[in-house]
Amino acid sequence: MTDPALHEHRFASEPFYLPVNDEVEVFLTAAQLRLPVLLKGPTGCGKTRFLEHMAWRLHRPLVTIACHEDLTAADLVGRFLLKGDETVWADGPLSLAARHGALCYLDEVVEARKDTTVVIHPLTDDRRILPQEKRGRFVPCHPDFLLVLSYNPGYQSVTKELKHSTRQRFVAVDFDYPPPDTESDILVRETGIDADTARQLVSLGQMVRNLRQQGLEEGVSTRLLVYTAKLMTAGLAVPAACRVGIVRAVTDDPTMQQAISEIVEAVF
Repeated sequence: MTDPALHEHRFASEPFYLPVNDEVEVFLTAAQLRLPVLLKGPTGCGKTRFLEHMAWRLHRPLVTIACHEDLTAADLVGRFLLKGDETVWADGPLSLAARHGALCYLDEVVEARKDTTVVIHPLTDDRRILPQEKRGRFVPCHPDFLLVLSYNPGYQSVTKELKHSTRQRFVAVDFDYPPPDTESDILVRETGIDADTARQLVSLGQMVRNLRQQGLEEGVSTRLLVYTAKLMTAGLAVPAACRVGIVRAVTDDPTMQQAISEIVEAVF
């Protein structure tokens, strides 16, 4: 029986997603085989929206956990809490998902401490169990439970790298920014902007991404292009929308901001 706490994690309507390659087929096959999945790709390229779409397709709740360096195993698994004069156990989001058959999404998993992420290992092999050490119990996974991780390889470093012992427990799906025609269709569908302006924004995005070869840390994401298009459709002038949605959002470096501003002027 599904926990009432997971009802809010279900999607009543289809989250819009345009497939780029075979990622939908791959994910459906992995889910059928109960294989954990690793989503790799730059920020704002559609990983989260893809997973929301797949949760809707599979008719399963989606429990999302934003990973950070202070995340503990107890935050994931659960802990004892005082309730009146009693001490009661409260499942963490990972326990809820495992027990009741949700998709559990650990977003930007490399941001979590390595001693925290090892708790997921027994979930990713044929045991499919979650140890609750503080209770001295093992939670067997619901047949519908699926563990999904994501991370951005562009930000990998010696201190923030996915351990091989973790990485090799997952099938991996690569993501990148969509091809121009697909990205234009996404902007039109998501924001209602006209097709010509959508194509101009996508062209702008591609030109800004090319600045990575000149020192830009990361290119403008599809998400930021959507934000900029929404500002435009709400009535904000093109220069102002691009300034706050792209130029100032992607970098604080004045020289790089000037270079991006010149691209905006050239495109529009």
